[in-house]
Amino acid sequence: MNAYIFLQHYWWFVVSLLGALLVFLLFVQGGNSLLFCLGKTEEQKKMMINSTGRKWEFTFTTLVTFGGAFFASFPLFYSTSFGGAYWLWMIILFSFVLQAVSYEFQSKAGNLLGKTTYRTFLVINGVVGPVLLGGAVATFFTGSNFYINKGNIADAAMPVISQWANGWHGLDALLNPWNVVLGLAVFFLERILGALYFINNIADDALITKCRRALYANAGLFLVFFLAFVIRTLLADGYAVRPETGEVFMEPYKYLTNFLQMPVVLLVFLVGVVAVLWGIIRTLWKPAFDKGIWFAGAGTVLTVLALLLVAGYNNTAYYPSTHDLQSSLTLANSCSSQFTLKVMAYVSILVPFVLAYIFYAWRSIDNRKIDAREMEEGGHAY
Repeated sequence: MNAYIFLQHYWWFVVSLLGALLVFLLFVQGGNSLLFCLGKTEEQKKMMINSTGRKWEFTFTTLVTFGGAFFASFPLFYSTSFGGAYWLWMIILFSFVLQAVSYEFQSKAGNLLGKTTYRTFLVINGVVGPVLLGGAVATFFTGSNFYINKGNIADAAMPVISQWANGWHGLDALLNPWNVVLGLAVFFLERILGALYFINNIADDALITKCRRALYANAGLFLVFFLAFVIRTLLADGYAVRPETGEVFMEPYKYLTNFLQMPVVLLVFLVGVVAVLWGIIRTLWKPAFDKGIWFAGAGTVLTVLALLLVAGYNNTAYYPSTHDLQSSLTLANSCSSQFTLKVMAYVSILVPFVLAYIFYAWRSIDNRKIDAREMEEGGHAY
């Protein structure tokens, strides 16, 4: 493997890891979607909002970093997906803006729309964010409707090399039922993670009991949608690439083959799934156990990381085109220059220090569980 190919694979790993961390941190959205389901009193709702409110910036920062890393390392994907499927991404980003505004204004005295309206915005973000992001990730396996014409770069009037093939600009992803299936799987996973986080972060017996009950239905629905998508993906034809020519072609059982030919990735996937299930089951079996979020959270990161590596590694087109097969994006045809990837690789050495700071900040924020007394005393309360 030469240096350029190594850097392409390295940066796909970094982007995949950021995407996996983002899916874990979407527990904020999952928790918000449970606001009216579990919070029956004003006190309980306030504790739930303050619990997720102290973490929403981690989620949003990771989302921006994920997009920035994709732009720097695989700019053709950025221009194709973010520039072509802009309605999908605009709705996602708008829902996150609603979230930020709602956290800041929902408890302010005399706010224009009222507390309930802003809390409803939090619920909307808790539903729309995970479903649409899950649907967007699913297109790595199901494909999107775009085409590439690199000859347009010489067109002074319109030097745009990637075009969406219809007027839906990303919303057509929701017409593919398998994209919706993964979107729903991510949605119910985030509700599970949100409930587990409340169990770990809030000291209120009545609310924690409701969180444990919520795990049953959401875990069942998550398994149905997740297993359906995984089984279908493993049995479906995949988008393979001939490394000698760069030609994209359909290969039976491509993603299953990727797992079998990359046993380490398969092991990571299986360990991740087991960790998620262990975090749920242990929490349900042991009423005093409140660490399920860490098992399920780590499992989520490992599972999503493995799925994204399978989508891009082993001569696979990670962003397939259903309009023109040869327009599909691969690590080789969509990445930045070797110089850019090399410079960014040096910068990425700082990432562990950033993660260490996030860990420190997280521990400092969560040095004690949120309770009703803290809400009454005020302080930094949403």
